[in-house]
Amino acid sequence: MAVYTEVSDEALRAFLSGYDLGELTAFRGIAEGVENSNYALKTTGGDFILTLYERRVDPAELPWFLGLMRHLAARGLACPEPVAGRDGEALRELAGRPAAICTFLPGVWPRRPSVAHCGPLGAALAALHAAGEGFAAERPNALGPAGWAPLLERCRPNGDTVQPGLIAELEGHLGAILRDWPRDLPRGQIHADLFPDNVFFLEGVDRKPRVSGLIDFYFACTDILALDIAICLNAWCFEQDLSFNVTKARALLAGYNAARPLSPAEMEALPVLCRGAAMRFLLTRLYDWTNTPPGALVTRKDPLEYLRRLRFHAGATGVSAYGV
Repeated sequence: MAVYTEVSDEALRAFLSGYDLGELTAFRGIAEGVENSNYALKTTGGDFILTLYERRVDPAELPWFLGLMRHLAARGLACPEPVAGRDGEALRELAGRPAAICTFLPGVWPRRPSVAHCGPLGAALAALHAAGEGFAAERPNALGPAGWAPLLERCRPNGDTVQPGLIAELEGHLGAILRDWPRDLPRGQIHADLFPDNVFFLEGVDRKPRVSGLIDFYFACTDILALDIAICLNAWCFEQDLSFNVTKARALLAGYNAARPLSPAEMEALPVLCRGAAMRFLLTRLYDWTNTPPGALVTRKDPLEYLRRLRFHAGATGVSAYGV
C-alpha cells in the first residue's frame, strides 16, 4: 500500500456522497506498499480502505479482482470486501483514477515471520483455494510460465550489469523449469502474491498468532493451486541470510494439508513449482531493477535474493527438501 495520488477534501466528500457510509470522521494515507494509492477511511458507519488504482493496474481487469474478492468474502474468507455505492457499483473514479472502497481488516503483518505464523498461513491459503471454487470467471496468469521467456528477453540488455553471467544462468534454469513444468495439476483461483505484508495476524486466546485477513488480490489469477504454496515457501521460509528454514516449510505444508490434502502429484511437483515461483519474482525484480527511471512509482527490490532461492530449489533432490 502507498499514496501516489492525493485526494482533496472536496473530492473525497463528493465521492462519498455516492455511498451510504455515514459521515466522514477521519482520513489518512497509508505509506506502505508499491502498487496503488491507499487511504484509511473512517466514517460513522465504520472503518474502510479507499484504493485508487495506479497505472500498473489494468482498469479492464478491476471488475474481475473485485468480483473475486466479493466471492471469497461471501464464502467466509477473511479478505477485503468491496463496498457498493447507492447505484450498486463498487468500481468508481476519484482524482482521475479508478477507485473502490473495501472493508477494513484488523491485524498486523509479521515483519519477522516465525514457525508459529506458517501453520496458520498454510491453513488460510487452503481456505482461500476452497473459497475460490465456483468463481467461474478466469484470469490468465500473465506472470506464469508463458511470460517468463519474454520477460527474460526484456532483461537481456542490462541483466549482466546486476551480476556477470546472470542472463546465461537464468536461461539454463528457465529451460529446465519449462521442460519439467507440470501440466495436469488441480487449478483454480490463486492469490499469486501472498507475501508476509499481505497477511494480517492477531493473537488468539491461546496467545498464538491467527490469520485475521488476506489482502492485496491484484495479482490473483487462475492457475495451478500448488503454485500458490510454492510462492509462499519462497516468501515465508527463507531467513534474512537466505538460508532455507525447513521447519517453517514443514509447518506451512502441514497447515495446508490439514485443510486441503495435497495429492501425490502435487507434492512431487513442489520442487519445480518452487523453482518457477523463484524465477517469476526474480525476473520481475530484475526488470524493475534495470528499467526503472528515477522518480517512478515502482520500488526496486534486489533480484539476487531470488537467485539464491532459485539455486536452493534447483539443488533440491525431492520434496524431502521441504520437510516432508
